[in-house]
Amino acid sequence: MKKITVENLVRKFSLKVMAGENQLGKMITQSRVHRPGLEFVGHFDFFPTERVQILGKKEVTYLHKLSKEERKIRIGNIVHYHPPCFIVTAGAEGLTYLTHHCVEQGIPLLLTNKPETTSEFITKLDAYLVKELAQEIAVHGVCVNVSGIGILLRGNSGVGKSETAHTLIRRGHRLVADDIVVLKKLSPQTILGTHDEKTKEFLALRSIGLLNVVRLYGRKAFQDESRIALDINLTKWEKDALYNDLDQKLQYTDYMGVKIPSMEIQLQPGRDVAGLIEAAANNWYLKQQGYSAAEEFMSRIEADMSNSAGE
Repeated sequence: MKKITVENLVRKFSLKVMAGENQLGKMITQSRVHRPGLEFVGHFDFFPTERVQILGKKEVTYLHKLSKEERKIRIGNIVHYHPPCFIVTAGAEGLTYLTHHCVEQGIPLLLTNKPETTSEFITKLDAYLVKELAQEIAVHGVCVNVSGIGILLRGNSGVGKSETAHTLIRRGHRLVADDIVVLKKLSPQTILGTHDEKTKEFLALRSIGLLNVVRLYGRKAFQDESRIALDINLTKWEKDALYNDLDQKLQYTDYMGVKIPSMEIQLQPGRDVAGLIEAAANNWYLKQQGYSAAEEFMSRIEADMSNSAGE
């Protein structure tokens, strides 16, 4: 199970530490946050104690309206479960009582500094936690973004993955990762491709060496991450191994339980592999919109046969 610390949140979101400075090493293992509204009124049946607890304007206003003794009981019931931390998004005015509880129980109490709503902050924090805590694997290959579509290029060492990626970059597409691609499972349907930081912006070409695509081609040549929509396996040319079917049977590659549409493209001198990848990406997009070239072609054939039969 992946984990991050409360200190990671403090640094990422520039949070102010109001209590628990010596407890910032506490681990966070859950990828969603929680607003303890029902818990403040005594309902704990479904209290996710391992989640980061967010206190927005509604929660803070409610606490301010309680009597001193009632506040002590309500807050005490929650801190008793020792959540990783509390983050207040509504300002620190009048929260000395909450600070006291967090100091007593050794729970970090944090405060947002930016002028944003609680919902906006939760959206950003949830997205960050989902990515950081996602199940991940590293695969050998290249990840590119072609016309907004994330593609994982695989194949044996030396087959031409990086060279193909370079051609795509020259055509205006973007590199995400070369050599080592980190795949993160964000949901049962979503795989995110990214780099491992060390190889960020770098592309290795045989006979040329290491290139920094941003320095060579500008910021438009690179992006940090991309949702993987297609898995393409580049292989050496084999005579009579490919068939000109009207509609290729859909294949899938399984990554951490997520099935990604996959295909094979064979390499041969003079073959426009980058162009074929562009065509595959655009064709995948059209299929997502409900269009199939093979189906339209067959409908035309059927229509022509019907017209010929009626003459």
